[in-house]
Amino acid sequence: MADAKKISGLQKPLTPSPELVAVVGSGQIARSDAVKKLWDYIKAHNLQNPENKREIIADAKLKPLFSGKDKVTMFEMNSHLAKHLK
Repeated sequence: MADAKKISGLQKPLTPSPELVAVVGSGQIARSDAVKKLWDYIKAHNLQNPENKREIIADAKLKPLFSGKDKVTMFEMNSHLAKHLK
């Protein structure tokens, strides 16, 4: 039953970019864990737009992750995150 232990794309360990390390910490990380840690950071620093919870306001650490944008939607966030995981 070797198939039962197969790692899915979301669980595969990936190397974060230096910009992502600033938010999620160093070492390899699964995409799903990176998303969770990014959300933990966003909530801990109150970076969701109170008028539109789908919008994330970038602080100094998030701006480099979001290609320099001041704000992105939660859906855009995932495509930006993909560029920072190899």
